[in-house]
Amino acid sequence: MGRRRISGKRKGVFNPDDATRIKHTRLGVWDLYEEKAPEVEHVPGVSYWERYLEIRRDLPYVWTMLKDVGSIRSCWSLLFCYATIEAFTSLLPAANLWLKGQMIKIVQVAVDTRSVDKLFLTQITIGLTAVELLLRISFYSKTSISRPLSARIKQFYSGHLFHANARLDVPTFDDAAIQRQLEAASNVQGTSVAWSTLKNVFTLLAVILQVTSQASVLWQVLKDQPDGPLLAFLSVAYSLSEIFTWTGQASRGVWAATTRSDDFIRLQGLKRLVVDATHRKEFVSGNLAQYTLSTFRELASRLGEHASDFREVYREHLQLERLSIWSLARLPFGDLPQIVFAIRAVQQPATIPVTVASLNLITHTSMSFSHQIYQVFQQTGTIADSVASVRKLYEVLELPNKIEDGTIPFPEDAQKLKEGVTLEFKNVSFKYPGTNTYALQNVSFKLLAGQLCVIVGVNGSGKSTILKLIVRLYDPEDGQILLDGHDIETLKLNDLRQAISVLFQDYTHFPLSIRDNIGLGDPAHANDDDRIRLAAKLGGSEEIINRLPNGLDTYLDRPVKDHYSDLPEGTKTLFGRPVDYSGVRGFGEMSASTSTGLSGGQMQRLAVSRTFMRSVVSDDSQVGLLLFDEPSASLDPTAEHDLFARLRELRGSKTMLFSSHRFGNLTRHADLILYMDNAQVQETGTHEELLKRQGEYARIWGLQAQAFL
Repeated sequence: MGRRRISGKRKGVFNPDDATRIKHTRLGVWDLYEEKAPEVEHVPGVSYWERYLEIRRDLPYVWTMLKDVGSIRSCWSLLFCYATIEAFTSLLPAANLWLKGQMIKIVQVAVDTRSVDKLFLTQITIGLTAVELLLRISFYSKTSISRPLSARIKQFYSGHLFHANARLDVPTFDDAAIQRQLEAASNVQGTSVAWSTLKNVFTLLAVILQVTSQASVLWQVLKDQPDGPLLAFLSVAYSLSEIFTWTGQASRGVWAATTRSDDFIRLQGLKRLVVDATHRKEFVSGNLAQYTLSTFRELASRLGEHASDFREVYREHLQLERLSIWSLARLPFGDLPQIVFAIRAVQQPATIPVTVASLNLITHTSMSFSHQIYQVFQQTGTIADSVASVRKLYEVLELPNKIEDGTIPFPEDAQKLKEGVTLEFKNVSFKYPGTNTYALQNVSFKLLAGQLCVIVGVNGSGKSTILKLIVRLYDPEDGQILLDGHDIETLKLNDLRQAISVLFQDYTHFPLSIRDNIGLGDPAHANDDDRIRLAAKLGGSEEIINRLPNGLDTYLDRPVKDHYSDLPEGTKTLFGRPVDYSGVRGFGEMSASTSTGLSGGQMQRLAVSRTFMRSVVSDDSQVGLLLFDEPSASLDPTAEHDLFARLRELRGSKTMLFSSHRFGNLTRHADLILYMDNAQVQETGTHEELLKRQGEYARIWGLQAQAFL
């Protein structure tokens, strides 16, 4: 409850400094800024018409959703059963109300004739019990049907969303607006958007049926009773006003809050410093306990009662706002049914028993009945939100990628890839999205087929960016990148990336087994253990894998967490994994990520093995260009030397581009060295040529060489 408008796209901006549209309230150390409701929102019915228009616009997407749901196995039959039970359940409150109305007739007959029809009373009692039993059975039946129905629909749309996410390129996926759209299209409190929408539609129809049937029965029961319709109207009207007033106050529209109190901000920072485990070593070794304690007490003393969390002061603020002139003026109306009853009792004392029974029936029914009436209006907004979510669910498949696909197949002759490819940069400049600083500026170089190029330079000089542009994670702002003479922006993306094997400096490990982490280097042979083991051997991770208890089946980061309640302190392991007591806060909490205990160098060897799986293990590999971005950054000198030796032996005649901040090993064997600094290529040549030039490359080479003298 409490939605005031559809949580969809809004025009304009929220500007806290705009006093004409924003109301400012000071709550302790907090500043609350609330958007003033437009005058048009005070016109009855306007917001609901807006909702209906929103629903009408999005109906084509709902029709598509229904066709998709209909294609799921047995879904239509399950939906029919669910709708039937929902409709049957919505009629039971009316049956209950009718039976209670018959009780009033029994009271009236008893008053008039001083006798009670015991058989009829027994039947009514049995009927009331049967209604309660049917309600319980209906609830469990609906739950039993909704479980497989929800699971099938959720599974279907999981594939839909997986496809939507998988097709996005890097700059599109990194866009915050795209992330919000993907999140809105995913799940609603763990439930599929599609199933949530269907449930909301069924709920609305059921509520309408329930309200209609109950209103009809209530009228039939009370129309001949003394002041029965008047009592019903007063009780329901008061209950509705209570609900609408409460929800109107709970629905605050657009608002924002902030604190500008330096003392409060510093106080919260000290709290985090003390409780966050990541700071504990520095906290203890720096002997900070006494200083932070005295500072905390001083700040708390200055702030006094104002040092409160925003949620707490906001809740108190809302409670105070509920005490308004309107709320006070409405109080006497809550007693009107009793006043009418008292007047009727004075005028017609004989009708007291019947009126008492009617009043009791109305009192017990009015709140529930009023809530149902409100639900009809509220559910309209919920369905509008759900339908809007359905639109977003299908729109995510139509999101345009920022990296446009080319049209030219590559390569023209697959066999030539084994001999490498030519690569050329022509005056390439590039800035990362959201920055104004060049990552590359006017970079030009040419690498012939089968050559080895080593890019050296300090961190941040642009080495990694060159590799990212080659595989078109991003496109340059200016200049051209040519592969075998073709502008890479004209080549089919899938063909381009299939012809390149790349290992980035900021490599990642997939939340899968080691077998999958290596095997996915060449998806066509991801299930070939012999190839995987060979790649592990070439990448230097074979010995590491053999030492792990589960070998290739080891998960570097287990994607499914264990659940457990508070455990005896002596429990050190569970399900073969260590118990993390810092994550236990009661039943149902998740354990922390499982750690394999591998070092950075060992993890890097696994990443190198994945690259080898694609680039050198397969005889039928369609890779002609090998890109390595700092593959030895976490390796010791011996491991680095072994890696470089294998790279020289195994690359064959393929073209290789290698970036590093270390000089030596590969640089001595490079056909071309690019020395970069400040996003530009400062020097080019072979190792000997650059040493003779006595430039910056030669100077840094000398510095690194002296470290080993």
